[in-house]
Amino acid sequence: MKVIRVLAIALTVGAGIASTAMADGFKDCTKLAKASWKPATEAEAQAKALGYEVRRSKIEGSCYEVYVVKEGKLYELFYSPEDLSLKHTIAK
Repeated sequence: MKVIRVLAIALTVGAGIASTAMADGFKDCTKLAKASWKPATEAEAQAKALGYEVRRSKIEGSCYEVYVVKEGKLYELFYSPEDLSLKHTIAK
């Protein structure tokens, strides 16, 4: 009985971790080593050039994820750190 309980807890925790990992969405932008990536500030500058107000940015998988606002709407922009191309956009 104790084994079944432990197994059930492990499966529940595993499912929660998997769903959290997929919550943000896009994570694969490049296979290039981090030492060769362009600065995240350049991805933020590109977002500003597109008319977005940048709130913050972070590394998500192998992408730069830039949190922005435009016309009162929130977006997540995913840039390739290799060439700073916009790979994916999520409207919140």
